[in-house]
Amino acid sequence: MIRLLLVEDHKSVRQALREGLEATGEVQVVAEAATAREAIAAVESSGADASAPEVALMDVELRDPELGAAAASGVGAAVAIRRERPRFPVVFYSIQDDDSYFREFRAAGILSHYAYVRKSNYLLPSMLVPLLYDAVAGRSFIDPEIEDRVDEVRERDATSPRALLEPNELKVVELLAQGLTNEQIAQRLGLRDARAVSRTNGRIYDAWRLSDSTTDEKVARARATLIYLHDRPIIWDEEGHALVPDRKNGWVPFFEGENEGKA
Repeated sequence: MIRLLLVEDHKSVRQALREGLEATGEVQVVAEAATAREAIAAVESSGADASAPEVALMDVELRDPELGAAAASGVGAAVAIRRERPRFPVVFYSIQDDDSYFREFRAAGILSHYAYVRKSNYLLPSMLVPLLYDAVAGRSFIDPEIEDRVDEVRERDATSPRALLEPNELKVVELLAQGLTNEQIAQRLGLRDARAVSRTNGRIYDAWRLSDSTTDEKVARARATLIYLHDRPIIWDEEGHALVPDRKNGWVPFFEGENEGKA
């Protein structure tokens, strides 16, 4: 009998899944959660108890208004759970096909390290139970469609930084690249508070890893402008040299002559 933690934010779907899985006689739902926080707490509070869940069936998209998108998702919950329980298996499911989820899977290392992923528009116990058994046994299954989508998003992101941004973020960085201030951008977009633009800038810097290389707002804006205008990945080393990827997956100077005089 599989002891299951069921994580689904829609009560009716969660109930239907519980009833269907328990009707197989092979699954016992010992804990339920509607949010990422509840899922993390359910695992952490169970410890090594004999009645503790041994695997989670988790929706990728979990709504939790008190947490950011990444922290609130099933992927974020699994990452947090794995910090405390490194071998705790998770079977994911989702009907979503948003690029952001595939980026999150990739960034978390889930596909290559500990994912048991299944994407389906219908959740049948006969389909899920074998995956749960595989997860408990330590066998990994990756739906080929999921793997293909992750590769597709990876390849697109590698050549187009703009693909990492949401439509509203693209509009903001377009105006930023025109030299507008946050107040002017807010006015153009009909926003009441320029702080909304500042928050959007922060998300853009995070997506393009500018937060890792600078804490200076003016420098970050200048670098974001370059990335937007050229629409290609650019990183800056500790000495401030701009680098772009080459065909051999290495990094070369973006500006000619930048390495002149260096040993």
